[in-house]
Amino acid sequence: MKRSEINIRDPYILVYGGKYYLYGTRGATCWGEADGFDCYVGTNLEEWEGPFEIFHNDGSFWADRNYWAPEVHMYDGAFYLFASFKKEGVCRGTQILKSSSPLGPFVPHSDGPVTPREWECLDGTLYVSPNGTPYMVFCHEWVQIKDGTICCVELSKDLKKAVGEPKVLFSASQAPWVRPAKDGDCFVTDGPYLHRTEDGTLLMIWSSFGKDGYIEAIARSDNGDILGNWHQDETLLFEKDGGHGMIFRGLDGKLYLTLHSPNRSLEERPVFYELKEKNENILMDLR
Repeated sequence: MKRSEINIRDPYILVYGGKYYLYGTRGATCWGEADGFDCYVGTNLEEWEGPFEIFHNDGSFWADRNYWAPEVHMYDGAFYLFASFKKEGVCRGTQILKSSSPLGPFVPHSDGPVTPREWECLDGTLYVSPNGTPYMVFCHEWVQIKDGTICCVELSKDLKKAVGEPKVLFSASQAPWVRPAKDGDCFVTDGPYLHRTEDGTLLMIWSSFGKDGYIEAIARSDNGDILGNWHQDETLLFEKDGGHGMIFRGLDGKLYLTLHSPNRSLEERPVFYELKEKNENILMDLR
C-alpha cells in the first residue's frame, strides 16, 4: 500500500529490526463500534505492507467502541500496547496489552484501564524517567471537565497497574494560542508524546485547537523530568488541520514527526516531516 491509501488517525511508529511498524486508529470505525487494531510494516515511509491485525475483540473484551490511539512500546524485553477504549455507560480509559511481537497478537495485560475508572480519559503514552520509573501520561477529557488536562500517573514496574494518584501537569487553557472547541467554553487536550532532546531537555508534543483548527504544540519541563513545571511554547510545531503526533528516529538516522492530516473523517492520512534539533528546540525542516 501507498501511504496515501492508509486511512488512520493518531499514527504511531515503532522502529524495530530494520523496519517501521505503523499503528493507528482505524478511520472507518473511529467514531462508533470497533473491534480491533492494525499494523502496517515497511522499510521506508511511503510503501507499506498490511494491514495486519494485531488485536481483535472476540467478544470477551469489555469495550465495543472508540478503539483509539494505539501505541506500541518496547519495555523490559516485551512489546506493550497502550490504547484507549470505550463502552456505553463506562468511562473511556487507556488499557495496556502485551505481546512478544510487534505484530501481536496482543492480549490484555492490565486489569482494565489504568486511568482512573471514574474519569473520561484517553491517549495514554509510556514515559520512563531517568531513574527508571515508568509513568503513563494521559489526557483527562474535556467532555467531562470542559478544560481538558494532561496528567501522569506512576506505573508498577511490570506495567500492570497505577501506583498512587494521578498528577495534573497542565490544562489546555494555559496555552496562549489555544482556542475553544465547538462547544464554546471547552478546551481540548489530545495525544501527549514525550521527547528528550540531545541536550537533555524534556519536551512534550500534544494537540488541541488553534486559530487554524487542529494543531501540534510543544510544552517543556523546567527540570528535565515528568514532574517538573510545564511551560507552553508560543510557536506551534504544526499549525493547521493536523495533529496527534509523535517523534521517532528513522532508519536513516534522521528525526521525524508523524501526525494525521487532514483532520476530517475518512480523509485522515499519516504524514511525515523531518525535524531538526537546535539547542533545546525541535523545528520542522521545510526545505
